[in-house]
Amino acid sequence: MLLRVVPTVALLALWVWAFIDCLTTPEDEIRHLPKVVWVIIVLLFPLVGSIAWLVAGKDRARARGRRAAWPSGPTAGFPEHERPRPLAPDDDPEFLASLKRGNQQHEDMLKQWEADLRRREEELRRGGERPEDDVPKG
Repeated sequence: MLLRVVPTVALLALWVWAFIDCLTTPEDEIRHLPKVVWVIIVLLFPLVGSIAWLVAGKDRARARGRRAAWPSGPTAGFPEHERPRPLAPDDDPEFLASLKRGNQQHEDMLKQWEADLRRREEELRRGGERPEDDVPKG
């Protein structure tokens, strides 16, 4: 039983790897046939197509030359240190300035509402005192 499973799993792994490699390889690194033809060959003929792709399909020398050199420097191998990191909101001067502007706008609006409320209260007090109320009824 084990002698049947191992070759089947190995063939399946080779087929999947060759198929994915064929799909993700750029057109300029493929030799002899167009990419679509290679994909069809690998799909229709799993063993022969996969081996043919590995032997004749991909230009491995060009693929090796395309790879970037290993990074060197104090942050080599740690690309998160090479990218500019976003500032936290409490460290971002623009964000803090926008908060101050927003607070000032809210303070101005609150002062305007308070002044409007005082004006309305004053109008109600004046409107409540009618001249005929001061005249004694007789």
